[in-house]
Amino acid sequence: MGTLRFIRDNAPWLAAGMLLTFLSSFGQTFFISIFAGEIRTEFGLTHGQWGGIYTLGTGASAFVMVWAGGLTDHFRVRVLGAGVLILLAGACLFMTFNTAAWALPLVIFALRFTGQGMTSHIAVVAMSRWFIATRGRALSVATLGFSAGEALMPVLFVSLLALYDWRVLWIAAACVAVLGIPVLLGLLRHERTPQSFARSEATLGMQGRHWTRNQALKHYLFWFMVPALLGPAAFNTAFFFHQVHFAEVKGIDHIALVALFPFYTAMSIGVMILAGLALDQFGSARLMPFIQLPMVAGFLSFAVVGSVPGILLGLCFMAASTGALMTFPNAFWAEFYGTKHIGSVKAMAAAVMVLGSAIGPGITGAGIDLGIGIEVQYVIVAGYFLFTTAMMWIGIGRARASLPVAA
Repeated sequence: MGTLRFIRDNAPWLAAGMLLTFLSSFGQTFFISIFAGEIRTEFGLTHGQWGGIYTLGTGASAFVMVWAGGLTDHFRVRVLGAGVLILLAGACLFMTFNTAAWALPLVIFALRFTGQGMTSHIAVVAMSRWFIATRGRALSVATLGFSAGEALMPVLFVSLLALYDWRVLWIAAACVAVLGIPVLLGLLRHERTPQSFARSEATLGMQGRHWTRNQALKHYLFWFMVPALLGPAAFNTAFFFHQVHFAEVKGIDHIALVALFPFYTAMSIGVMILAGLALDQFGSARLMPFIQLPMVAGFLSFAVVGSVPGILLGLCFMAASTGALMTFPNAFWAEFYGTKHIGSVKAMAAAVMVLGSAIGPGITGAGIDLGIGIEVQYVIVAGYFLFTTAMMWIGIGRARASLPVAA
């Protein structure tokens, strides 16, 4: 089936996935950080205090995701998705009306759990469950919502911030989340039958069976994957979190660095689409071990180059991995662990990634305070991604032999 025909025939379900990933923007770092200056001024916070609050709230959301992510195995997307969007709108209003600094960790927890955590989790689990032979293309299309949010939301809300009070904009975010509910329900009026309810052999994982979360945790493969789950979430977040400091170290204007981000987004989208096609052709087992190698080149570029073109090269390398990571890991869990309990299994992976996004800015920030320059840190980060590549190559290489023949 051609890609255009695939999109046309499955438009309602793919659009529902895109809608959820787009609305997850309100809980993503790139959106919350827009208001960092206003929040610190409002509550009298230092950079370190704000970073600590962010780490605490995000870390707490990671632990709750372990349980809540499994709800996708028991509820249909239109029901669970609508409920989470209501909670996301509530989290935005919580930010609007909160006047106590001590409650900020709860606000960040609510935004990160409902936005970055559950809204995006529901979308990618749905794509992994609803589609088998075309899973890669489905994930690529649905996760375009992430890229659209990353490209549009900062520009739009930074522009509005010059005209309106920051709290008013969080009310606007809540309204957008609520307006997404009837759209989601309309798109999923006839929801696709979840593949987890089918007994098809094509949906089975290793050893020809569906793995529960507890079984996955007792298997070596999950733990070989943990470093690879932590790395991109931790250090991609850290790069954008410390972008002002990075620009100062490189001796370039911050606006010159930000101007490169659309190229990063475009590159990640292009690679994501290609990765989806490659995934359907070759499966995740063959390609997954190598998708973080461009991160090595990217962070080495950040460490050694000082010019804008050199930084752009590093962003392109990082975008290559980012694009592949939007599709491959989500398909990987379904391919290796089956789809019956995919929500619970992927919830563990999502929790690890959310935890990574919590600790990455803190670790690198502490390194800066201790006198370990950001460029030196990025050399270490590049070495870390070599380590994750080796771990995936060993773990997946061993486990691949136990996949069903069809995989």
